[in-house]
Amino acid sequence: MNTNFTQIYINGEWKPGSSDSMIKNINPFTHEEILEIKAADKQDLDDAYKAAEAAQVKWSKELPQVKRALLEKSVQIMEEQKDVFVDWLVKESGSTVFKAEAEYRAAMNVLKEAATFPYRMEGKILPSQTPGKENRVYREPLGVVGVISPWNFPLHLAMRSIASAIATGNSVVIKPATETPVTGGLIFASLFEAAGAPKGLVNAVVGRGSEIGDDMVTHKTPRLISFTGSTEVGKRIGQLAGGELKKTALELGGNNVFIVLEDADIDQAAESAVFGKFYHQGQICMAINRIFVHSSIYDQFAERFIEKAKELKYGNPAEADTKVGPLINRGQVDRILEDVNESVKQGAKLRLGGKAEGNVLEPTVLTGVTNEMPIAVNEIFGPAAALISFDSEEEVIEMANAMPYGLSGAVHSASIEHATLVAHDIHTGMIHVNDQPVNEEPHMPFGGEKDSGIGRFNGEWALEEFTTVKWLSVQHNRRNYGPFFKS
Repeated sequence: MNTNFTQIYINGEWKPGSSDSMIKNINPFTHEEILEIKAADKQDLDDAYKAAEAAQVKWSKELPQVKRALLEKSVQIMEEQKDVFVDWLVKESGSTVFKAEAEYRAAMNVLKEAATFPYRMEGKILPSQTPGKENRVYREPLGVVGVISPWNFPLHLAMRSIASAIATGNSVVIKPATETPVTGGLIFASLFEAAGAPKGLVNAVVGRGSEIGDDMVTHKTPRLISFTGSTEVGKRIGQLAGGELKKTALELGGNNVFIVLEDADIDQAAESAVFGKFYHQGQICMAINRIFVHSSIYDQFAERFIEKAKELKYGNPAEADTKVGPLINRGQVDRILEDVNESVKQGAKLRLGGKAEGNVLEPTVLTGVTNEMPIAVNEIFGPAAALISFDSEEEVIEMANAMPYGLSGAVHSASIEHATLVAHDIHTGMIHVNDQPVNEEPHMPFGGEKDSGIGRFNGEWALEEFTTVKWLSVQHNRRNYGPFFKS
């Protein structure tokens, strides 16, 4: 498996990009340059899409065991090269060792699930209203899929699109986030190259959004654009794709709620909330944004939550016991601190943290937060927790649904039935009872509502996203067209 990630990958060849610009890959904790890549330009992107288009024609006709064998070989290589994947996640995306290993396992599970897809491309035979006719429905690949991957969980979130696309007979062109060009793009080119993928099946172009971003979407070749990232960018992609009548699979931002009802187990709820808030420094689309706690147990919960948050070691992500590592860049730190400070000015109390060293923001907790403060309204995407009090279920449901997002959430109660009823009233694509919002399983539907995206990833829902259906009817005997041919 190639580990020299200083070039882009098109049609089975590693080559320097043709742009005049260079992309520096920076370690977000040490601020040291890992490597430098000559960026791709529009011609490189065009070459990648043309290579993918040519490769897909043959790949779509391969037998299912051939497609499965490629994915199974990729699993084997990932198992053998685990340290490579984990090390790159730590140094490139600022993942703690705990998070990097968890992300590696998640990507592996997605790959294993996708390996079942070639034998799940099912069609149907349906009755017809016309005598002597047989209706057939065939499931077919879309063609070429453009994958735009994020920087927060680059390996996992790119894999769920890349593996699903390949398994269903498509080819792919990957454009990773410039912060994570390796773990969100080039490492997949290396992986599938080592597994024996045909030339052109997997292509990876590293380029600036300002230079090739729009063309990645509007190029005539891709039939689906899969994007994971901010709602602002996702809406732009949706507009561009809609203008070209392309499908989109968009997993966007979230303002996820964690609701603690008055009969909840406080210790269990506090532990769940700390994990769901501070895992990967809160840089997860599913991470908790607002923690709603019933007023009768608010103070007790806050104390327990703060106690547990204080136990989290923060700092160098390469140290095995670190739980909170760096944010991806200083801009993210400054943005969050601005929301924290403005919310304090509006009446919130800073109970923990609130300071940063480099890109490491201490675990931060604010109490006395209202649903209108910046720390509640804005997607935090960092290690700052906002605790909000409520008096009734009607009130908390209204506050939970007040934001334009609807990705994930959680409800805690001693009564599973009670929590489930509340969960049903939260307008979100996913929600979990007596757990926290950061959950994903490769066979379960993943996606959001409202401004949190369009479409679903994983399992049978990925089969729907990355394929299309064709109606083919067969007239077994001569059809009678009735009075049309009678004088």
